[in-house]
Amino acid sequence: MTACQLRYQTIEFDNIDIHLRTLKDRNQFDDPNGKAQALGISSAQWPLFGVIWDSSQILAHEMEHYCIENKKILEVGCGMALSSMLLKKRNANITATDYHPEVEAFLQENIKLNQSGHIPFLRTNWKDTQDNLGCFDLIIGSDLLYEKEHINLLSAFIHRHANPHCEVVIVDPGRGNHAAFSRKMKQLNYSFTPYLPKSAYPLSHAFKGKILHFLHQD
Repeated sequence: MTACQLRYQTIEFDNIDIHLRTLKDRNQFDDPNGKAQALGISSAQWPLFGVIWDSSQILAHEMEHYCIENKKILEVGCGMALSSMLLKKRNANITATDYHPEVEAFLQENIKLNQSGHIPFLRTNWKDTQDNLGCFDLIIGSDLLYEKEHINLLSAFIHRHANPHCEVVIVDPGRGNHAAFSRKMKQLNYSFTPYLPKSAYPLSHAFKGKILHFLHQD
């Protein structure tokens, strides 16, 4: 990561502060061994994992007071894993996943910064049906539906890792694929409730997306 400029920042919540080492901005790139390229991650896509997005902040604020007692939780496409870091501070049973080859190294550094304890991480592709992740009671993620193909891939991935009773919370900034994704989740027997984030979230501008809540009960 020597070719990248980094930034240290603190995200403040009501009772918890999360300290993060991130990329300085979305102009950074460092893939000397071609690991990301081999995974199909272009130079334009490469830095997207390493900055804090509005959607990730909204998800973390949702998780700040979310009922997590006795729940096994999975964060999908975690990027800087802000929600995972916050949930770990709340002593949650949290596992983080992402496809980008640099995410785990940043996660380990941020665990040290926050002295938060180990967070299990798996680099996995949503297409991988043999990832051995297991099943979860709460699955969360933010800004995941970039492409139309993600509708089927993400819904299938979530369903493979959902316990018979499972909640799913996805923050979507309004990219255009959330309606088709919600219909797909309904086909998999998930009830669906969309709602707007609280206006008190400290974002730089108004958030135009929604929080998508799904519930599966067998």
